[in-house]
Amino acid sequence: MELRRNFDISVLLLAVVLSCLGVIMVYSASAVVAGERFTDSFHFLKRQGVFLIVGFLLMSIAMFFDYRHLRKTAFPLLLLSFGLLALILFPGMGREVNGAVRWLPLGGVSFQPSELAKLALVIYMAHSLTKKKQKIKSFRMGFLPYMLVLAAMLLLILLEPDLGSAMVLAAVGLLIMIIAGVKLRYLFSVVLMMIPFLYFAIANVPYRRERILAFLNPWKAPDSYGYQIIQSQIAFEAGGLWGQGLGEGKQKLFYLPEAHTDFIFSVVGEELGFIGVLVVISMFLVLIVQGFRIALNTEDPFGRYLAFGLTVLLGLEAFLNVAVVLGLLPPKGMALPFLSYGGSNLICSLAAVGILLSISSRNAEVEK
Repeated sequence: MELRRNFDISVLLLAVVLSCLGVIMVYSASAVVAGERFTDSFHFLKRQGVFLIVGFLLMSIAMFFDYRHLRKTAFPLLLLSFGLLALILFPGMGREVNGAVRWLPLGGVSFQPSELAKLALVIYMAHSLTKKKQKIKSFRMGFLPYMLVLAAMLLLILLEPDLGSAMVLAAVGLLIMIIAGVKLRYLFSVVLMMIPFLYFAIANVPYRRERILAFLNPWKAPDSYGYQIIQSQIAFEAGGLWGQGLGEGKQKLFYLPEAHTDFIFSVVGEELGFIGVLVVISMFLVLIVQGFRIALNTEDPFGRYLAFGLTVLLGLEAFLNVAVVLGLLPPKGMALPFLSYGGSNLICSLAAVGILLSISSRNAEVEK
């Protein structure tokens, strides 16, 4: 029973509050659209509620599970992720949405393998980097193997295509290696080599070029590639300081595309105002700070790399989503952890929090 008292309560409460707020905002953002599409205004609410229950259950299991046993799952989980990422690329296996095949149908729901791949990569790298110790500084043993694994995973995700998730994975992988002590000149060389690839990936794909143009000047084409950003900005402007009131937003009424998924933060801005936006951002910042604190207080290298990687993963996804809806970055279809509609991201985010809580509880045990 003492172990239960040693969890980082702030991380637990923030995850619960953000997830519950997410269910409320998903219903507010989707009720009218759900009624139009499915003749059931509670369609997305009921599904998100189920996802939340599954996520809370998985988080509870993870927080009471000794995170050190995850080392045994590192390679099986990595192989499973590769298998699922490859599976959705086979004709007829994956579900296509807006030209991208990122989802694997499972009964009445869809699962996004890239979300599992993010967790799998962090666990694998934390385990492998811990095992290699002094060999980390070697190019052949401490750098090249991770680059090959990362490159293979990024290639499969880019084929979906999903540039946003690929960029997050690349950043998380490189940052974990920096913390582990991989030589910076190796990582710097990789970053330099990625620049022309990113240019090619954006300049030669029409919809990605349009997203860049929308970011630079959305009002130049308000009815096409600039539409989404403009509607998002209108939502924030309409929210003012205190917001229009929960459920009273107008942009979600067929004006703002993907209001309950990628642009749910815009609905928060319109209905809860600047104060609501500030509160949500503050909760994410505290969660990230606490995650890094857990990592810094962990003497076990595996736990330290794992806590750091999971915190960076959650923080990067939150930062990118908020930056996109505020017009600070080009649109890239990134979910907001805990708030956006979707089972894969919500469940995996809560699982990540459960692992962080498990690490924090062992930290408290060591301190005693």
